[in-house]
Amino acid sequence: MKIFSFGRILFSFLFLSAAAFGQQVSGVVIDQVSGEPLSGVSVTISNAVVEKTSDIEGVFVFSEGLPQGEQILTLSKNGFFSKHFPLKITSEDINLGQIPLVPNLPEMQRQTEIISLGDHELDEEQSVSNISWLLQASKDVFLNAAAFDFSPNFFRPRGYDSEYGKVLINGIEMNKIFSGRPLWSNWGGLNDVQRNQEFSNGTTPSSVSFGGPAGTTNIIMRASQYTHGGKFSYAVANRSYSGRAMGSYHSGLLASGWAYSFSVARRFAEESFVDGTIYDANSFFASVEKKINDSHSLNFTGFYTPNKRGRNSPNTQEVFELKGNSYNAYWGWQDGEIRNSRVQVVEEPVFMLNHSWTVNKALEINTGVAYQFGKIGNSRIEYGGSRLYREGTEDIFLGGGSNPDPAYYQKLPSYFLRFTDAQNFREAYLAEQEFRSFGQINWGELYLANESATVAGGNAVYALYEDRVDDRQISAASNFRYVVSSQLAITGGVDFRQLESENFASVLDLFGATSFLDVDAFSTGSKAQNDLKNPNKLVSENDIFKYHYSFDATKGGGFLQAEFNLQKIETYLAIETSATTYRRTGHFQNGNFPDNSLEESEKINFGNYGVKGGITYKLNGRNYFSTNLSGFTKPPALRNSFSNARQNNDVVLGLRSEKIMTADAGYQIRMPFLTGRITGFYGLFEDATEVSFYYADGLAGSGRDVTNAFVQEIMTGIDKRHVGVEFGLEIPVTTTLKIRSAGSIGEYMYQSNPNIYLTSDDFTEVRHMGQTFLEGYRLPGGPQRAVQVGFEYRDPAYWWVSASANFFSKSFIDVAPLPRTKNFETDLDGLPLLNFDEFIAKQLLKQEEFESYMLVNVVGGKSWRIKNRFFGIFASLNNILDTTYKTGGYEQSRNVNYTLLKADMERDKPLFGSKYWFGPGTTYYAHVYLRF
Repeated sequence: MKIFSFGRILFSFLFLSAAAFGQQVSGVVIDQVSGEPLSGVSVTISNAVVEKTSDIEGVFVFSEGLPQGEQILTLSKNGFFSKHFPLKITSEDINLGQIPLVPNLPEMQRQTEIISLGDHELDEEQSVSNISWLLQASKDVFLNAAAFDFSPNFFRPRGYDSEYGKVLINGIEMNKIFSGRPLWSNWGGLNDVQRNQEFSNGTTPSSVSFGGPAGTTNIIMRASQYTHGGKFSYAVANRSYSGRAMGSYHSGLLASGWAYSFSVARRFAEESFVDGTIYDANSFFASVEKKINDSHSLNFTGFYTPNKRGRNSPNTQEVFELKGNSYNAYWGWQDGEIRNSRVQVVEEPVFMLNHSWTVNKALEINTGVAYQFGKIGNSRIEYGGSRLYREGTEDIFLGGGSNPDPAYYQKLPSYFLRFTDAQNFREAYLAEQEFRSFGQINWGELYLANESATVAGGNAVYALYEDRVDDRQISAASNFRYVVSSQLAITGGVDFRQLESENFASVLDLFGATSFLDVDAFSTGSKAQNDLKNPNKLVSENDIFKYHYSFDATKGGGFLQAEFNLQKIETYLAIETSATTYRRTGHFQNGNFPDNSLEESEKINFGNYGVKGGITYKLNGRNYFSTNLSGFTKPPALRNSFSNARQNNDVVLGLRSEKIMTADAGYQIRMPFLTGRITGFYGLFEDATEVSFYYADGLAGSGRDVTNAFVQEIMTGIDKRHVGVEFGLEIPVTTTLKIRSAGSIGEYMYQSNPNIYLTSDDFTEVRHMGQTFLEGYRLPGGPQRAVQVGFEYRDPAYWWVSASANFFSKSFIDVAPLPRTKNFETDLDGLPLLNFDEFIAKQLLKQEEFESYMLVNVVGGKSWRIKNRFFGIFASLNNILDTTYKTGGYEQSRNVNYTLLKADMERDKPLFGSKYWFGPGTTYYAHVYLRF
């Protein structure tokens, strides 16, 4: 080990600060504490378009066309303090020798915390997904606050959905084609091998992708990019899991040219803060790289993170008042153990092969191919079990199961008080007592019901099944960077992905029965058959039933980007083009759609393009002004392209690509006494499409006998506007104490009145509902205003503490579109309602704004060096004031006309009131680690 004295560091600084002469600038970056070379260090020279990254031996070299005169050399890497050196470049080579970087251990600890605590949000179905990709930008005060303190509250920077950002691993895109969103649990638990990240904020330049409005992250998981050493850690928490053990080891580059890296982890909980939310996750990672010669290296990376997580239910205000914010309706006791009915299982290993080719000093090419396969399953209880009767030639199916949900509206006190002239207080009291004292799924009753049905010669009334998605995807990408001169660099790449996705329902548990009748109990005759090719099919455990279809999707494209760096101006311009194809293939012939459910659908094709550019004006070395503009089109996600993929091949009517335009402008200051930035932003998203599923009462229409049905709601022509300002300021009061403030003030709303139509197997025709008047309503998805004030103290003895107060406001419920159509003021016979009151209607349709709230968080840690090893502890307390607050929610679409909604909302406790998710109370996280 090599230890550097203060005098040697000072000598190096003076040497670098001296007037130097050279056409080549080189050096070796090392860890000041361990003396080991540091790879992946970003090295920049002011007024030069070139950015270098130190190699596995810590070496970086700038050559050819360097800007002359006085410049600033900057070295930065996550987990280390940045260094800035003045240089004077003339005509001679400059060898800077060894440059030590000082570890920033508190920053490394906080990175571990955010990835760990965010696992419960790493869900493809959540539009407000985890924003751990902000870690690479943690030196930015606002993004630091967004990642560590705002993110757990479903805050989204600039209000952008995660599908508008790109996440890549080793240059290969990981966003799911089905939803457009990254599924972070595919690589959850691999904290120690995710630290090497390249992050581009917003639409700023990326070396691997055209990117998106929500930014681009490339996680580098190559064996040669990890410093030699290992780490073991153990954590305890009470939020998403209760315990976590993690270990990793990296060989570094060996003399033979080989490098390898391994990591394993386990996270677990019988239940966390929310009742009944089990957590069982394992993570495995391996990477092996061979440096063939100075020009070529070949790397294999594989990771597998099987995980199982119990979900938690959204609850009405009535349920919350009875049971509190930790209540979860999805579980119950069975044989003394917690059993959750809604469990998500993700098992999708990924294998990658990457080739790096340094053609010459100016040109680098990186190519990779990946294969991902496996399953995603989401379980639930089926309670439509049927018995078959025949009346002549007609098959009649009678369902025998009631809804087992303990929070079902007919089991709550409000149900027995719903009629003001006939309130049953006795039954309401009994229902309240039952719900307060138990209020969970009674698994024993399900077994008894199935046993009784079987004895009577019937089939299972209840069954536990899972909605399965079995994906097989191959991906390939190749990117290059060509440094033309010190003022110009060109980056580009191509990528291709092909997906085969099999979708079906599979029986998991028949609760003691041997068979389940695969029909729709709410239909009769042939329409009740889920598969006409196998009528009245009896299924057992592990059998496919209900629906079965496949998706085929291909996506390919490329981008080209030019970056210019002049003395006072940095600018860039990029373009992209892509093509997308979707197709559905049905494997069941559904009885409601016999002619449109089997075999292949038509192909859906999209051609898309994009252009973006930006400019930064450097007034001097301390003041920067920048602006970025982008305009592009984006294909709809696969999930929003078919109106009812489970039953038929129907493509969404009027389906088209989304048009996106974004702009931002900002000012950044870097002074000894103040660091910060302020940025104004604007985003316009047009022609988006959404497909939703729910049960609706009060469907109007002249001559239509169906007024309630389970419907597919297709909304097209959705326009959204995002406008606001974000800021971050940091003031160093002393060398050890900093005061920080950060925040975002935004306004995110619907900008149009989209069109709506409904489909259902309860009616044959498409019901065009006209426009839904959403313009002016706020978008859901976390607080639109968030402000933080806090401080951080770092002691020279490697202990530190940080505290912050975080204020959140302007969070809104997700409004139901259908009640905001003409159907709302139309009677069931299709004629206008006679008793319609416009003032009352406005009050009924007013969007709910959640109460603002403040959360106080405290984090801290301490590290010790014991010979060649480091031992450390880290702990955090979130919401130490135990504030109760709503993180999100949605209106139930059950009552879709004025009469029904008015009657329900006039009740003391509405039967179909909005459902909410509540934030946790005080939570903790603590871990210890050993680095060697």
